[in-house]
Amino acid sequence: MLAAAALLISGCSGSDKGSSSSAAPAATTAPAPSTNSQLEQEYQQVISQVLPSVVQITAGDSLGSGIVFDDKGDIVTNAHVIGTAQSFTVTLANSTKPLDATLVGSYPQSDLAVIRLSSPPNGLKPATFADSSKVAVGQVTLAMGSPLGLSSSVTEGIVSAVGRTVTEPQSPGSPGATIGNMVQTSAAINPGNSGGALVNLSSQVIGINTLTAVDPELGGSAAPGIGFAIPAVTVNSIATQLIKDGKVTNSGRAGLGVTVRPFFDANFQPAGAAIVSVTSGGPAASAGLQAGDVITKVNDTTITSPSVLTSALASFSPGDKVTVGYQRDGKNQTADVTLGSL
Repeated sequence: MLAAAALLISGCSGSDKGSSSSAAPAATTAPAPSTNSQLEQEYQQVISQVLPSVVQITAGDSLGSGIVFDDKGDIVTNAHVIGTAQSFTVTLANSTKPLDATLVGSYPQSDLAVIRLSSPPNGLKPATFADSSKVAVGQVTLAMGSPLGLSSSVTEGIVSAVGRTVTEPQSPGSPGATIGNMVQTSAAINPGNSGGALVNLSSQVIGINTLTAVDPELGGSAAPGIGFAIPAVTVNSIATQLIKDGKVTNSGRAGLGVTVRPFFDANFQPAGAAIVSVTSGGPAASAGLQAGDVITKVNDTTITSPSVLTSALASFSPGDKVTVGYQRDGKNQTADVTLGSL
């Protein structure tokens, strides 16, 4: 997101003020390797096919990106891009005229939202979303969006990893969501890229650009080449529900069916997630867990706080079976739990 940005672009120029009595040899240009030419053509073809589906979104004083989801004017983006706003202006890639849009629905828990153009123009080009299960490390990716307000920008990289679980910083419209199965990429993702498209060389969106890792040793500044995108399967599912119902009834995220609070040991150190209440008939209740129990493990992951529990569950799907370690009356116990949905 970007409230305001100023870019200083310095150019280089030079002139030859000296003289020489001998003529310079004629320059020759070697032909570019055919493989490079073919790769350039692939890049250009992907950009020409997908970039028209990527838009710039203005929400108040902030800028972000979005992706045309259908020909009815629905645009999917990050929840943190729209924040708490209800109305927006959208600029298409092939136009400089801003269009009005309103909120369809937001789901901050997965950092996704849908807005809708008030008067969709003819010729909208919805993006094609990939099968996220086929995304593999090493695949070439292009990140498209409006970094620092520079609309229709493209950067290049590869898929660095898949299945990452990432916790976002808190911001207006985003409670600091913990999101699982994210795609990690080396393509540059900068403020303003959020909500834009991460694309493969088949001109398919494999994810929505969402955030960049920060390096504590650099004072919390962005860590170059470590960006994350919400996978296409999650985007498709959440956006479809928001468009149809205005809300999300099936997040696709695993849950225990409990509310928890921090728990501290005798030395006042974080030591677990204490269960405050249990959903009747939910996964935890069916496994015998009850209010007052302190969750200390999920499989081999030690749980020291509610946020660690959230991160641990983000790597699972509804229906997965896990072993939950917990304390009751000071005694360690375990329960096998079939996870439900959040």
